[in-house]
Amino acid sequence: MAELKPATASLDARTTKIRNVPIAVTPEGFWCCPSQAVLQKTAKNQNQQAKTKGGASPPASKASSIQRAPTISSERRTHSTPTRSKINSEEQRCLSGENAATNPPKAVNETPQKQHKVSVGFGQLEMSDLKVVLYGKDGVAVKMSVHKNILAENSTFFADKLSRQSPVSSVEVTDCDDVEIYVETVGLMYCSDVKQRLIKQTVPRVLRILKVAELLGFRACVISCLDYLEAVPWVGEEEDNVVSSIRNLQSENYGVSPVLKRVASDLTTPPNDTFSHIIELVLRSNEDRGRREMKSLVQKLLKENSTTCTGGSSDLCAETLYRSCQNCLESLLTLFQQATDSDFAEQSLNIKEPVFRQIALEADNLLWLAEILADRNAADDFAVMWARQRDLAGLHSKLPVKSRHLVSCVTARLFVTIGKGEMLPSKDTRRLLLDIWLQPLMDDYNWLQHGCRSFDRKVVEEGIGRTILTLPLEDQQTILLSWLGKFLKVGDSCPNLQKAFEVWWRRTFIRPYADQQGNRSQSGRS
Repeated sequence: MAELKPATASLDARTTKIRNVPIAVTPEGFWCCPSQAVLQKTAKNQNQQAKTKGGASPPASKASSIQRAPTISSERRTHSTPTRSKINSEEQRCLSGENAATNPPKAVNETPQKQHKVSVGFGQLEMSDLKVVLYGKDGVAVKMSVHKNILAENSTFFADKLSRQSPVSSVEVTDCDDVEIYVETVGLMYCSDVKQRLIKQTVPRVLRILKVAELLGFRACVISCLDYLEAVPWVGEEEDNVVSSIRNLQSENYGVSPVLKRVASDLTTPPNDTFSHIIELVLRSNEDRGRREMKSLVQKLLKENSTTCTGGSSDLCAETLYRSCQNCLESLLTLFQQATDSDFAEQSLNIKEPVFRQIALEADNLLWLAEILADRNAADDFAVMWARQRDLAGLHSKLPVKSRHLVSCVTARLFVTIGKGEMLPSKDTRRLLLDIWLQPLMDDYNWLQHGCRSFDRKVVEEGIGRTILTLPLEDQQTILLSWLGKFLKVGDSCPNLQKAFEVWWRRTFIRPYADQQGNRSQSGRS
């Protein structure tokens, strides 16, 4: 905070003028300082008026020399009229005297005065015994008529200065960062209920008042600001600004914990069981819309903080997700076994439908968990788990495609992730995935193209092809020749892997001869 210094010269003796600008009167009798934009606008208007007149100014009346103040209600006038009338009368006399003494025309290149001054009074001006002058940015200066006992009683900063520099009739604050809020904070020292005065303020403005109040040692105002911030809703970026301001308070004796409890609990890390409970609630939901929206929201939130969730917290998240994957796989296998049982085919539709719906829900759960793990670059172990589901893949063809196609979506998602290099499972895992799950995926491919809106054929085909091409050349040949026989029978009803087939062809039939030709030409040169 800027240092307070005893005034060495009278304010009226300075060359700059005190300009009268619109200032609102409060019920407590103090005048709220307008923003610097208002001060600059007022000064600009006065300069323009002076230019239009030209030459010597004629004698101005009181009406022309005084800016009109805002309309004040009768209720407010009962409290503040004496103060306002005294200030206006003094300023009128001051300005009338200035206007009466006509100045000669100034030279065109003479630099005009840039400093603009405002007088502000608090309480009963006839009893004021201290002048505080604030020098802010853009040449703004405010002279406050205040009372020593009020400032010393409410501000430890002023109390200390006044006790060390007694007697003092005037002090100056140089380089004041926020003149407007400084004036308002001093005015709050004259209020019996500071918190009530803050109710209609905005959060950013209260944060500015809080900063000045702490610098002044105005404890009652700091506590009122904290009470306000604890109760008022925060919108958008206000939360970060509030938390930053509260944590920057230099003193810990103000009781800031109620405010911070809104964003942080007493525990150092969020409990893992809460995260598990959220995942479990989403996985067990049967309501389509709520389930769909919450899956999207949770996945988005986890993706946003995946870069900040590191170390132990990241391990806890992955552990919870994999435990959920294992539970879903076990449940899905049990449902597959139930749905393929010989007695199940003889059951009524009312018994079959809940089982098929539960199969679809569990497959959708696995697809969602695979998406989350892929976003976090932590799906390698899931690929291993899925590649080992030989029993599940064996039962796959025995279920209606309408009920089982989401299982193939899980396989497709893994191939896409591997093809993009977002997951790096071992060679054995990649080969096992293709051996176990490529055929079931091809069996469901026609349904996926026409019955699944989120299915992107080109992306999936590119992922499958790239996954195949990561294997040794002999494995590529075995898988692609098997695909070729299927493709020549059903055409578009199975994945189109022609790009992968073309790469394999060149690796098999062209590259060896090209390499031999290159070796021969190199040996001939040597």
